[in-house]
Amino acid sequence: MSMTQALLQEFENEAGTTRRVLERVPNDKLSWKPHPKSMSLGTLALHVASSPGVIIGWCCEDETIFTGQGGPADPTSTEEILAAHDASVKKVKETIPQIGDEGMQQMWSAKAGDQTLMRMPKAALTRAIVMNHWVHHRGQLSVYLRLLDVPVPSIYGPSADENPFAART
Repeated sequence: MSMTQALLQEFENEAGTTRRVLERVPNDKLSWKPHPKSMSLGTLALHVASSPGVIIGWCCEDETIFTGQGGPADPTSTEEILAAHDASVKKVKETIPQIGDEGMQQMWSAKAGDQTLMRMPKAALTRAIVMNHWVHHRGQLSVYLRLLDVPVPSIYGPSADENPFAART
């Protein structure tokens, strides 16, 4: 199995899990925050939904310049969040094979002004930022759901609300 095939297979597994978490985001709590310094539930959910598609675009560049502008928007519905997730997943699934194994070995750098913030192979960018960053924020989102008493789906194993490994009788 090639590197890009392996990344894509792992991404597809994580995408399904992420969608199950995003489906639980309640429309009437999108502006809720666990702390004043935290993102709102809706903003975090939209960030989780859209970040893989944005970040995989960086892999198509040799250098990404960050200007400090932008940030996740405030969604108006769970349906909007799910649509953003589906579009993001589609973009990643189309882009990874286009980059290919050889492209994944090419270097990428992130800059802000004259300062280089990061420099790594595109495979590392995909692993660390597309995947790990995404999973990190999905974990935050699951904590938000718990704090709102929304049932948390099984992610890597059982949750307090869902146990797909339990014996069926």
